[in-house]
Amino acid sequence: MFGGKIGPGEIVLILVVIILLFGAKKLPDMARSLGKSARILKSEAKAMKAESQDTAAAAPPQPGPAQEQQPGQRTIQAAPGDVTSSRPVSEPTDSAQR
Repeated sequence: MFGGKIGPGEIVLILVVIILLFGAKKLPDMARSLGKSARILKSEAKAMKAESQDTAAAAPPQPGPAQEQQPGQRTIQAAPGDVTSSRPVSEPTDSAQR
């Protein structure tokens, strides 16, 4: 009884219940909204996949012991992604020089 396949009678019953719950006027708007959300999700997923592939292809090699920056030269950023306020900072390497 409960383990069988869903037949056309059950599908019609489910549709009638949905129409009674939400109303016939709201169903087209809900379907449109659902379709728009699905398209946005698909395009964002595609953009993230393309961005990750571009980042992996253009990623510079990780700095090893021979490729590290000079000890006195660092860049400090005010906020993540804020390149307008980043500036190089020279710090003494020995604490006695401060």
